[in-house]
Amino acid sequence: MSKHVAVLMGGWSSERGVSLNSGRACADALEASGYRVTRVDVGRDIGETLARLRPDVAFNALHGPDGEGGTIQGLLEVLRIPYTHSGVLASAVAMNKQVAKTLMAAAGIPLARGFVAHRRDIANAHPMEPPYVVKPVSEGSSYGVIIVREDRSHPPQELTREDWAYGDLMLVEKYVAGRELTCAVMGDKALGVIDIQPQAGGFYDFDAKYAKGGSIHVLPAQIKPNIYQQVQELALTAHQALGCRGVSRADFRYDDRPGGTGELVVLEVNTQPGMTETSLVPELAAHAGYSFGELVTWMVEDASCDR
Repeated sequence: MSKHVAVLMGGWSSERGVSLNSGRACADALEASGYRVTRVDVGRDIGETLARLRPDVAFNALHGPDGEGGTIQGLLEVLRIPYTHSGVLASAVAMNKQVAKTLMAAAGIPLARGFVAHRRDIANAHPMEPPYVVKPVSEGSSYGVIIVREDRSHPPQELTREDWAYGDLMLVEKYVAGRELTCAVMGDKALGVIDIQPQAGGFYDFDAKYAKGGSIHVLPAQIKPNIYQQVQELALTAHQALGCRGVSRADFRYDDRPGGTGELVVLEVNTQPGMTETSLVPELAAHAGYSFGELVTWMVEDASCDR
C-alpha cells in the first residue's frame, strides 16, 4: 500500500501564495510518483486536521515564520508524524537571522558586518554608512527588505509606516556588491552553484524570485573553480552548523567586480526553500541528476521525527 502524504501548504504568513504554489507542484509530483496525497491548506486547526488524517508523512511546503520557524515542526513531533526538512531547533534558529548569524560566525563562516536595531531608530538616522541593507529578523522571500544606496541622504522612512507588517526588530547589514549566488544541500551533499541575475539588473526581490523571467539562473555559476568549491563547502558547513536536515539552501554575495573587494559572504540559510516551477532547488537537483519527482520522493523517504 502506498504511503499517505499530507502536503502542508498555504498557511497565514505573508508567503501564503508562494507556499500554495510550492505545495501544488509537490503534491502533483508525489501523486505522479504513486503516493496517496492529501493537500492541506493549513489553518489554525491544523492539529485537529492532522490528528484526523493520520498521514504516514507530512511534506512541509509552508513558507514564512509559521511554517519555517519551528512551530509546525513541534506540532508534528507531538503528533509523531514524520516530516520533511529541518527539525524544531534548526528551523527556529535559521528563521531568526540574528541567532543564525551568531551560530554561523562561531562556525567560522564569513558574514556581512551587521547588527539588530529597532525600525524607528533606523528611520531616525543612518545606522551605518551607506550602502547598507535593512531586513526583518524573521521573514523570507525578500519581504520588507530595503537597500539603502550610497546616494541616499535620508534613512529609510518607509520603516515608520503604520501598516509596517514585518516586525520592529530589523537586521542592518553592510551591502556587499557583486553576484548573488545560491547553493542547495540535499542530505549530506552540497549540490551545484547558481549565479542569480535579476532581469532588471537590480535586487533579487520578490518579483525576481517568483515572476516568470524575473531573473536569469546561470548554472553552473561562471566563477573560479576554487570559489565554486568554497561556496559548496560553506553551504554544507552552514547547513550542519544550524543543525539542518533534508534539503536547505544557502544564499551568498560575492564581490568579484573589477577592483572589488573579492569578499564572499553567506547571507542566510533557508530551511524551507521554494519548490515552484521557477525555484532554485529543483533546478539544482536537476543539474545533479534528480528529476522533480525524484527530488520530492527523496524528501518523503528522508522524512522522520526527532530531526
